[in-house]
Amino acid sequence: MRPYEVMVILNVGLDEDVIRATVDRATQLLKSKGATLGRTDYWGRRRFAYEIKHHNEGYYVLIETTADPPVMAELDRMLHLADEVIRYKVIRVPEKTAGRGKPPTKVEAGAGAGADKGTNGA
Repeated sequence: MRPYEVMVILNVGLDEDVIRATVDRATQLLKSKGATLGRTDYWGRRRFAYEIKHHNEGYYVLIETTADPPVMAELDRMLHLADEVIRYKVIRVPEKTAGRGKPPTKVEAGAGAGADKGTNGA
């Protein structure tokens, strides 16, 4: 399973209940397919830097999850077909950024000290 972040921009003209229902539908799809949900942040209304599909504002939601790639493909399909969604982006988070990578090990004192110094062969 791999860590992902999903940013969803919804139509700002929708009721709060419709926005929550759309996000719940996405999270229920992830849960039903065996994904582990992280946090879901509702960022609220934000103004766009440029017009997207004749909209100047959108309602932003960030979903963090850990899932298998086929599950994320299914979520991608669902978000693509949803009329409430203006734009979305699924990003695979690198293992180290997600906090799942191995912590760096400390180099013992004196080990490799001579290897770092360059010699010119003279």
